[in-house]
Formats: sequence, C-alpha cells, structure tokens
Amino acid sequence: MTLDPFYPIFDSSDWLHWLLPCGVKLVQLRVKDRSEVETRREIRTAKGLCDAAGCQLVINDYWRLAIDEGCDFVHLGQEDLDSADLTAIRRAGLRLGVSTHDDAELERALATGPDYIALGPVYPTILKKMKWDPQGLGKVTDWKRRIGEVPLVAIGGLTVERAPGVLAAGADILSVVTDITLNAEPEARTRAWVEVTHENELQESR
Repeated sequence: MTLDPFYPIFDSSDWLHWLLPCGVKLVQLRVKDRSEVETRREIRTAKGLCDAAGCQLVINDYWRLAIDEGCDFVHLGQEDLDSADLTAIRRAGLRLGVSTHDDAELERALATGPDYIALGPVYPTILKKMKWDPQGLGKVTDWKRRIGEVPLVAIGGLTVERAPGVLAAGADILSVVTDITLNAEPEARTRAWVEVTHENELQESR
C-alpha cells in the first residue's frame, strides 16, 4: 500500500470527525495520559471513522491495543522499541513506522524492517521539548539517500509554506500537528495541506 504524502497527528478521535472529510487519507492517533479504557475507546472510535472514510490509521505506541482492536499500523518511538514485542507486532500483520533522530537510532530503526522512517524535528517545534536540535533540510536529504526505498516521514515545525522545500529535500511524507491544531481555521488549513502535498498529482491530472 502506498502511503499518502500528508500525515497529520491528532491526540483525540474528535479531530477525525471534523477533519477526515477534508481529504485526510493517512493519520496518526497519539493518545497521551489517558487510562487504558479511555485509550481503547479512542482507538476503536478512530478505527471506525477511518475505515468509513478510507483513511489509513496509525496508532502511536499502544501496539497491544492496536492488535486487540484490529488495527493494521503502529508507530513506535525509540523508547517504545525497548519494550515492544516486534515479533508479536509482525505476527499480527501490523505495519510499522519508527522515529529517528540520529545515526544510531536510524541503524536501530532500519533493523526492524520498517514500513516508514520518521525524522525530526526538521524545524524548531513547540509540540514538546526535544533534546535534539532542528535537523534541517540537509539531514532530510541525507536520510532519504541512506534509507532508499523506505518512505521518509519528515516531522517537526512543518507548515504549509515550508512543505514544498521539505518535499524537494527528499521527504516522501509530511507529518504535522500544531500547524493544524493551533490554527484558527483547522479545516481550511487541512485542505491547504492536502493540496500542497498532492501538487504533483494535481498537475499531472490537469
């Protein structure tokens, strides 16, 4: 399955009710600081919404719940890899995305046989405190050269205005959080993201 080039991340299924109709076809649910019961409910709701909309759902971190709820894609950070049962994940047929920030993490991620590699933060980000400096577009180009055919997800400080440059640097997929969730008009911003990330496809269809 080819992954869509636009990849927003939301912390609640509430966003999906609102924004899936704007053209989102790949989305991550990143639930934090909720009970297992609440998290399971969020995953179940998100899966139902994504199934109905023809959108690929990626579950952040909660691989056991993802398996239980019949999901087919999970994203793991480097800390998550410490405790995740990769054999169980693959046995369940889940696809896998992995976060990376430096050379050692990239080597570790590639050893998992990932379905995509994420690199970040490309630019300064307000989402969370990061121990890594912004990676920059040069790192995006280098990472893509090193991972070859594995899809490269760029994340961190991305905006619609920066999107063309990040794609030109080698990213296959652009992941975004606050540029949508903190925007005064999330629906319009989501549509703008869909348009800019599909610009080549739109040009070819004209």
